[in-house]
Amino acid sequence: MKSILHPLRAALVALCAASALAAAPAASAADYPARTISLIVGYPAGGSLDLTARLLGEELGKRLGQTVVVENVGGAGGTIGAQRVARAAPDGYTIFLGSTNEMVIARMINTAVKYDSAKDFTALGLVASQPMLLAASKNSGVKTAADYLKKLRGADAGTFNYGSSGVGTTLHLAGEMINQATGTRAEHVPYRGVSPLVTDLMSGQLDYGMLVLSSGLPQVRSGNIVALGLTENKRSPAAPEIAPLAATPGFESVDINLWFALYGPAGLPEPVVTKLRTVLDETLKSEPFRNKMQDAGGEVAKPGVDMVAYQAEETKKYGALVKAAKIEAQ
Repeated sequence: MKSILHPLRAALVALCAASALAAAPAASAADYPARTISLIVGYPAGGSLDLTARLLGEELGKRLGQTVVVENVGGAGGTIGAQRVARAAPDGYTIFLGSTNEMVIARMINTAVKYDSAKDFTALGLVASQPMLLAASKNSGVKTAADYLKKLRGADAGTFNYGSSGVGTTLHLAGEMINQATGTRAEHVPYRGVSPLVTDLMSGQLDYGMLVLSSGLPQVRSGNIVALGLTENKRSPAAPEIAPLAATPGFESVDINLWFALYGPAGLPEPVVTKLRTVLDETLKSEPFRNKMQDAGGEVAKPGVDMVAYQAEETKKYGALVKAAKIEAQ
């Protein structure tokens, strides 16, 4: 009898253990969050994405009842931070504030990017966006978008240039959208960051520059550079005095922005997804958060945007721009 009961007993023990393991994720998800959450940003501290993450993390932490710590994991245009989150345990304790650059464009132009942003992440929601700014050097004599168009249409291709923060960035592709929309050809000059770009724009070594609004606005208001228009087809609450480029004949099809969205690794348990989306929606409705984002140059998204569908549309748009600009994957 003993020889028969022993294997039965072992089987029952194994079954109970398996049941306990299966129930563990559900139980931990129901208790989420029970400890500090890491909010990864793929860029160094100080930029618009980092500032958004810090404002967002503070608000999420209040609503979740846990500390949300922003971790800057810079390098490779934000893709190192994105890769870290793609490989993280799907438990909700490592989340990511991603942008257009690393979540849409990077894989199109960089063969070293191995993650698939549509498959390797759980999209939690759109957070905010910023228009970009086409600015001119004061030495250019150009004061309006109409001046820009007149000057470039009367010049040979390559006579004038524009700077951005790097090849294949949202800023670069916004410049290419302007080239296509207007039938002009300003040559792209990539920079390593905003500071050297602004320095050359102020000195006149660079004719025009594409800047994120929050980066360019202080220089415009101090009179160091000239604002020609915003890349989004509406005025920004952060700078209502600057008209959209699309309001000027010849620029009508220019409509592009830089967006920020919240993600987790693929496979997040549904209770965790529900909780994170709920507190995100509450944050987006918060008047203090909206005001702080506006002061920083951003516009908070409406709650409930279908991020999967939105990202798919953005991927189509940027894919067409990359192809038209003949940017080869490296």
